[in-house]
Amino acid sequence: MWERAQVTWPDAGAVAARHQGHIIVSVLGPGQGPLANARITTAVIGALIATMPDCCAVAWDAKVVRRADLWLQMSAASFAPFPNYPVSLWFDILPFRTKTGIGAVTMGLEAFAEREIEFETSRLTLQTLVDRIGGLAVYLAEHGPVINDGDTFGGDEQERFSVRHTKSNRFGDLPVLLCSDASK
Repeated sequence: MWERAQVTWPDAGAVAARHQGHIIVSVLGPGQGPLANARITTAVIGALIATMPDCCAVAWDAKVVRRADLWLQMSAASFAPFPNYPVSLWFDILPFRTKTGIGAVTMGLEAFAEREIEFETSRLTLQTLVDRIGGLAVYLAEHGPVINDGDTFGGDEQERFSVRHTKSNRFGDLPVLLCSDASK
């Protein structure tokens, strides 16, 4: 988690080494579902950061780490309407190279959709790939695990991507929605 954070936050390792305590924030009881719980928890954490200037980071679900100042800023959108949730506080999109192109995987989306997204492509740019994964992830955060094995998604009929429910071969049997444009 801290290693991944260093990709976009070079000081993450140093922050992890110097921290001196933790505060755990959680929704007790049945809650109202993963999205409602995330929104409430995000707002509460933002309020705590505002009152605790020494707070240096937020670890979310033991999968994602964010700078406290970033969390404070983005938590103001905790109750924004779909699709403007602060989802980048809740999960990462991590790019990688494949033999024939590029790919990316989410970390943290499983809490909302029961699976992560792993997407491989030989025809999209990295920015477009991240945008597609981000759009699908926000949709899944809103609606839950509604994508079935064999479904497709995309902006239009020219851009359809197949989805399979499987375990990742690349990321240690992680349950994923494996998305691909290989059939195009």
